[in-house]
Amino acid sequence: MIVTVFRTRLDPQAKDEYNVVAKRMSELASKVPGHVAHKSYFSDDGEKVTIVEFESEDALRIWKTDTEHLVAKRAGISTFFTSFRYQICNVIHSRSWERPPRT
Repeated sequence: MIVTVFRTRLDPQAKDEYNVVAKRMSELASKVPGHVAHKSYFSDDGEKVTIVEFESEDALRIWKTDTEHLVAKRAGISTFFTSFRYQICNVIHSRSWERPPRT
């Protein structure tokens, strides 16, 4: 599994335009074969962290080279974000569990 972590700070003047593009990117990403999940979180200091999971590097490559996504990335750099950082990680170990509901 491949995990991509995006850390961004939004330019307040770009908020409305960004929200439209971000919604569209979420829709597109979820349609990529091999897309597992993506979620975003906001910190108290205004940073947004988005975690995107793909089954493979091939799935990530499809997303990275999507034409509409490439246009959105350029807008992120030129207009939407005051700072942007991402990390692409290979998952080397994973473990999960869920507690059954109490009766």
